[in-house]
Amino acid sequence: MAAVFLVMLYEYSPLFYISLIFLCFFVTTAVILGWFVWDIPVIIRNSEEIESSARVQRKRMVQVKNPFALEIINSGAASVTGGISLKTHCTEKCILTIYWGCSVHKLHEGLQKHVYCFRIKVPQNLEEAIDREYLHQENFLIEKQNDDEKFSQLPKYLAVKDFGNLPRKQYPLVALLTLAEEEDQDIYEIVSMVTVIHVPDEKYRLSCRILYQYLLTSQGHIYDLKRLFISVDETSLPAQLTSETGLAKKLLEKFGTTEEELGSQKESGKDCVVCQNAAVNWVLLPCRHACLCDCCVNYFKQCPMCREFVKESFALVRTEEEVDAVKLGTDNQILEDIWEDLDEENIHNGVNEGLNL
Repeated sequence: MAAVFLVMLYEYSPLFYISLIFLCFFVTTAVILGWFVWDIPVIIRNSEEIESSARVQRKRMVQVKNPFALEIINSGAASVTGGISLKTHCTEKCILTIYWGCSVHKLHEGLQKHVYCFRIKVPQNLEEAIDREYLHQENFLIEKQNDDEKFSQLPKYLAVKDFGNLPRKQYPLVALLTLAEEEDQDIYEIVSMVTVIHVPDEKYRLSCRILYQYLLTSQGHIYDLKRLFISVDETSLPAQLTSETGLAKKLLEKFGTTEEELGSQKESGKDCVVCQNAAVNWVLLPCRHACLCDCCVNYFKQCPMCREFVKESFALVRTEEEVDAVKLGTDNQILEDIWEDLDEENIHNGVNEGLNL
C-alpha cells in the first residue's frame, strides 16, 4: 500500500521531490548537531548540555616532603672561568657534591641504574654509576636549615674555558644533594636530588640557569621536577616588575620566564579561563596548566590554553564530593592521601616546579 502511494505521489505531484529534499535536510541537520549521539565529529554542540563521554583519569595525590632545595645566586656573574655560587636550603643535614664537566651520556645512564640496579643515596653511588666521567669534584657539608652560599670553581690547572660546540658531550655542572645521616635516608621517601646547571662559557653564552632537576626516591623512582603554570595578570605580579626594569629582568631570569611570555599572560589569576565564574582548582597533565574549575574540567579532553590532549588531572584542593566521603567514613584511608592544604613551609625557595608524584 505504501509503495502504491509513493508511486502515485511520484506520478501526480511534485510534493514527492519536496518531501525527499526535506527529509535529507532534516537528517543532515540532525547529524551535524549530534542529535543521534553517534560516534561522529560533532561540529556544533553546547558544552553545558552533556559532559565529555571519555572522562579524564583523575590521579590521587600523595603529599611527599622534599628535603632539598637549590638555587643559583647572582646567575649573571656565573661562568666556567669565574665559578658559580649556589645556595641550598635543606630540612636535614645534607651533602652537596658538585661535578664539573660530567658526561651527558653517563649521567642519564647512571640515573637509569638508580631504577634498575642500585639506589643513589650517597655521592659514591652516583660516581660509580657514571664511571667517574667528570673533570672535577667538590663536596660541601650543609647543616640543617643552613642558607649559606657555596662557591665552586674549576681549578686553573685544568685550563678549561669552554665545553666545546653544540651538541655537547658534557654538562658544565651537575649538583647532587644527598642526606648526610643514614637514619634520615630511612625516613624520607626522597633520598637525593640531581640538578643539571648550564654555566656560560666563551662558546655558549646563554645565561646561567637550571636545566633539569630530578628527584630520586628510595623505591627506585625518578621524578623530573616541572614548573606549574597558572594564568596571571599584571596585578598579581610583584609591583617591582612593572616599575624597575633591572629587577624585573632578574626576577624573570630567576623564575625561568621571558619578557615575551610575561606579556602574553593576560588572563585572570584566580578565575577559570572558560567560565570566568569559579576559582581554578584543576591541574591538567602533561601540560601542567592550572586553568579549570571543578565544573568545567568535566567538559574538556584538551587543555583550553595550549590544546594539549589531557591524559590526567588532579585537584589543588579537595572537592565537595571528597569532603562528603570523608564525613561519611567511606574510603577514608585512601582519601587521607589526597592533597592536603598547601603547606608553604614545604615549598623551599628556589624550587619553582610542582612535584606531581
